Amino acid sequence: QVQLVESGGGLVQAGGSLRLSCAASGRTFSSYAMGWFRQAPGEEREFVVGIGGAGSSTIVKGRFTISRDNAKNTVYLQMNSLKPEDTAVYYCAAARLRLGFREYEYDYWGQGTQVTVSS
Repeated sequence: QVQLVESGGGLVQAGGSLRLSCAASGRTFSSYAMGWFRQAPGEEREFVVGIGGAGSSTIVKGRFTISRDNAKNTVYLQMNSLKPEDTAVYYCAAARLRLGFREYEYDYWGQGTQVTVSS
């Protein structure tokens, strides 16, 4: 079982940056691929970025960068040049089997953290 807790969300002006963190419980964190998803109001949840367990493989998205510190059981999402359309609840998720971009590939989810970008 893995528990995930996101932090770092908030209100930021367009063009600004935020770094989200996701702290994981458990001793096998490095064996999980990790992903960040987001869900905007009235929209379906969508994949943002992901990273493999050892950090050697990533799925990236332009202004967003994912990284992980396995010694701290934490994965990060660095978001730059934020736009109002980036406003959403951001979720981190852990996958036991492989790095992917589909929700069903992830086994554990955090509660989410709100990011609001003002224009």
